[in-house]
Amino acid sequence: MSYLNFLSLIGIFFFMFLAWVFSKNHKNINWRLIFWGISLQLLFALLIFYTPFGMFLFNFINSSVVKILSFANEGIYFVFGPLAISPGKTGPLGEKSIGFILAFQALPLVIFFSALMSLLYHFGIMQKIIGAFSYIFTKLMKISGAESLCTSANIFVGIESCFTIRPYIEKMTMSELCTILTAGMATIASTVMAIYVGFLQNQIPTIAGHLILASLLSAPAAIVMSKLLYPEDEFPLTLGKVAKPHYEKASNWVEAIIKGSGEGVRLCVGIIALLLSFLGLLGLFNWLVSIVGSWFRIDLSLQKILSYLYLPLSFMMGIPPKDIGSVSFLLGERMILTELVSYQHLNQYISNGILTDLRSIVITSYALCGFSHIASLAIFVGGISSLAPIRAKDLAKLGFRSLFAATLACLSTGAVSGLFFNSVQPLLIKF
Repeated sequence: MSYLNFLSLIGIFFFMFLAWVFSKNHKNINWRLIFWGISLQLLFALLIFYTPFGMFLFNFINSSVVKILSFANEGIYFVFGPLAISPGKTGPLGEKSIGFILAFQALPLVIFFSALMSLLYHFGIMQKIIGAFSYIFTKLMKISGAESLCTSANIFVGIESCFTIRPYIEKMTMSELCTILTAGMATIASTVMAIYVGFLQNQIPTIAGHLILASLLSAPAAIVMSKLLYPEDEFPLTLGKVAKPHYEKASNWVEAIIKGSGEGVRLCVGIIALLLSFLGLLGLFNWLVSIVGSWFRIDLSLQKILSYLYLPLSFMMGIPPKDIGSVSFLLGERMILTELVSYQHLNQYISNGILTDLRSIVITSYALCGFSHIASLAIFVGGISSLAPIRAKDLAKLGFRSLFAATLACLSTGAVSGLFFNSVQPLLIKF
């Protein structure tokens, strides 16, 4: 084990220590839950990186996602023509790409994947997969079935996961609410994952498998960080019980596709709106900050200020010293501009030779894999509040605590990838 791998191992416990320092009640921390949470995170990684079956499963999932993306691109090309051709690729008629255009090449993938997930839910496939993870979390960590179910759903979907526990939200404890908020922001949805795969597939052919694994590893990490920051001090109604998912099934598969496509369009428009507003407002804020910086002859921006806060955290993940500044900038940027922008810039960093160390690239890919940013905080608090208006005040109180927990969970997942980096390397290329 190299010193960087050992540093990543220390980093896993360092991020847990940070959560413990800011805990609401140290006396109520359930250490059995913490033990099983971190054990599950490490066991999932061991299964994938150290067993033939795990490596086969990893490559099967990656190949399946890439193949599904190729089907999605057929529909995108039919609608947008040459505008849909990604850089470095040619169209069916030999057309060359005119360059990367987010609106035509990446965002439409959200619509396709939303429709696909709706179909999988309609046929009961997703319910079985989510139910299996929920059973593991409930029985081993002894948490409530409702928060376990929501956390499991978040491995694959985003804010939609809250619909699976809709009947339980009003009577959830504060600790449960903190957990479902944290799990939502510590993972990513399969709908937007397709965009990040499109960004990095040329650089890392097996990125799809890595992002799915990162979301899986962050689920138990989210529970650990949440329960360290806000330990359970009440008695949840579904404690230790397996909760059944609430799901409004479409009348047939055609309606499921229509419903999923419509939800994908709304999500796509929402992403565009967030990018337009946040990037514009950031430009305005950075202009004001730059004026202040010019008084002291310092080049300042909000991203740079946040990147300084992430310097020690990047170090503890096991990032090589020469890349700590660049990785910290991406992590700070994610906090205010969403992971979509950071993944796009990660791709540019790799292409431009700013990040060349595979270790740095892998750890960053895992650490960025989560909705732990300000925009997502508003989405999850607002979305869950709309399902249970009487809990809106409680959810607002828990917002920033949950965002902190989700950020630590993502950093913990980055540290786990750093710990197993020597085993990750063979999975960076297709077999």
